[in-house]
Amino acid sequence: MPDAPPHAPHGPLPDGGTVRPMTRWGSAVMHRPQQLVTSFDDELRTLVADMVATMYAADGVGLAACQIGVDQAVFVFDCPDESGEHTVGVVCNPSLTLPEGPDRRLDEGDEGCLSLPGAFIECARPDFATVRGLGLDGEEVEFSGDGLLARCLQHETDHTFGTVFGDRLSTKLRKKLQKQHDKVSDEFPDGWPA
Repeated sequence: MPDAPPHAPHGPLPDGGTVRPMTRWGSAVMHRPQQLVTSFDDELRTLVADMVATMYAADGVGLAACQIGVDQAVFVFDCPDESGEHTVGVVCNPSLTLPEGPDRRLDEGDEGCLSLPGAFIECARPDFATVRGLGLDGEEVEFSGDGLLARCLQHETDHTFGTVFGDRLSTKLRKKLQKQHDKVSDEFPDGWPA
């Protein structure tokens, strides 16, 4: 958790959730588009609170519902941008807008995924991103950012469409990533991080 209060343009993340086991790459729910969120109720609040608790327990900066095995197009995040300022948010049914033409610059930074823990590899992505969607009460939300925040917004939106970042890598890089994960898999047993 950051020392300074995070930037929360649409309110704080819900707390009091239960840490759930992480769903891994290869599970069917990770590789198909998620169901749109249509009910903004207590069940959704409980799910999102559990996602937040799980994200923090796993030392992540973002988490999509499919990563705890739930087929819903929603993600949570608490992530710093290029300047180090943390932004927090919840996005249901996200849509992503990326820079085009001369405004489009790629960031070649390392990327990892809590559903393939302990492995990181370079993955080129646009260095700025905007996500629009709905918040916990069905209100419209929008988040934009650069640096790691841009990468996080793209990565988590991908999850809601059934894409893991390994799908964006060459076969060679994906094998390298898998090898890294296999080397440290003992540190992330079934049920981790619950």
